Amino acid sequence: MMELPLDSAFAVFDAQDSGCVSYGVEASGRRWFVKTATTAQSRRSLLRAAQFHAAVRHPAIVRPEHVLDGPTLVYPWHNGSVLNHATTHGSDRSALHRFQQLPLRDVETAIDTILDAHLAITAAGYVAVDLYDGCFLYDFHARQLRLIDLDEYRPGPFTLDTDASPDPAATWPPKNSSAAPSSTSAPPSTPSAAPSTTSSTPHPAGAAPTTNNR
Repeated sequence: MMELPLDSAFAVFDAQDSGCVSYGVEASGRRWFVKTATTAQSRRSLLRAAQFHAAVRHPAIVRPEHVLDGPTLVYPWHNGSVLNHATTHGSDRSALHRFQQLPLRDVETAIDTILDAHLAITAAGYVAVDLYDGCFLYDFHARQLRLIDLDEYRPGPFTLDTDASPDPAATWPPKNSSAAPSSTSAPPSTPSAAPSTTSSTPHPAGAAPTTNNR
């Protein structure tokens, strides 16, 4: 069994309100990103993540190489910058602003990667939940995008087991809006009322550091 003690971590990320604590550690000659749960809700989230990664394969999706008791998910460490590094202290979108300055062909390649990954996700019977710019890890040196933190993706169709998704502000109109959220309703006729799962609103669930995968 791998020894991945928190006290030997070279980086610790504990300012997320997802209930997860993550850290980077070296073991067996490699760097790893370790994601642990500290609450019942975050444990359910990591169990979903383990099930998702067991079902879905795509070269751009960073998947755990080990799932330990807890559960604890152990991912390979990847260099890069998270386009939206959201924590309890706020949201850092400096990497997103840098990404927006890239040549158009590089941006188009990254978007193609996201779409191609979701073809594999759909083929596996899963649907995107809580997708936003904090799920994109971009290596500016290699010009390569990876998808991370897809813990809320679920087999579809599904029924919400809470009043809203992990980030209500990113998925539903304001509570006093006339457009009430509904998993079965038709899309609103006006763009201003349409919910979006790809909003850049700060995300509470297990935000990633700016220099590695989730």
